Amino acid sequence: MAILKIAKMGHPVLLKKAKKVEDPTTPEIKQLVSDMLETLSDLGGSGVGLAAPQVHVSLQVVIFETSSSENKKPILTALINPKIEALTDETSIDWEGCLSIPGLRGQVVRPNKIKYSGLGLDGKKIETIAEGFDARVVQHECDHLLGILYPHRMTDLSSLQFVSEARHWINQDE
Repeated sequence: MAILKIAKMGHPVLLKKAKKVEDPTTPEIKQLVSDMLETLSDLGGSGVGLAAPQVHVSLQVVIFETSSSENKKPILTALINPKIEALTDETSIDWEGCLSIPGLRGQVVRPNKIKYSGLGLDGKKIETIAEGFDARVVQHECDHLLGILYPHRMTDLSSLQFVSEARHWINQDE
């Protein structure tokens, strides 16, 4: 296993559409996912997902954590060739950050409820419904596969800020 270097905003790999994975069961894809998991773990909780383009690999592979309602322990998913379908017209705006844009965050509007599907490392189909924060995480990671970073989705760039300055945003009404 290896800790991989994170591509930062401005690197061309983050702006192009990732290639479809022909066979998710290959040792190379399993190794990529293993290295992505180790990389995410090494970041010490500063991220809840990672897309292959973020580690300089232009393939449709994402990993992400979603919540478990049963035991409150996060569920880690590796998803190959994902597809997303919005299940509602209802949206919400919330803060997003990105490992490829360190130190910044911004407010992004996203659908509240989605269905995502793709393949697991065993080649079997995965299909799940996600809501709220979990839906946001999946959409954010899958955007990377389309060459989209969260600032591209922002409707009001005035909310783009350094995380270190967030205290001013919170206290702006005082």
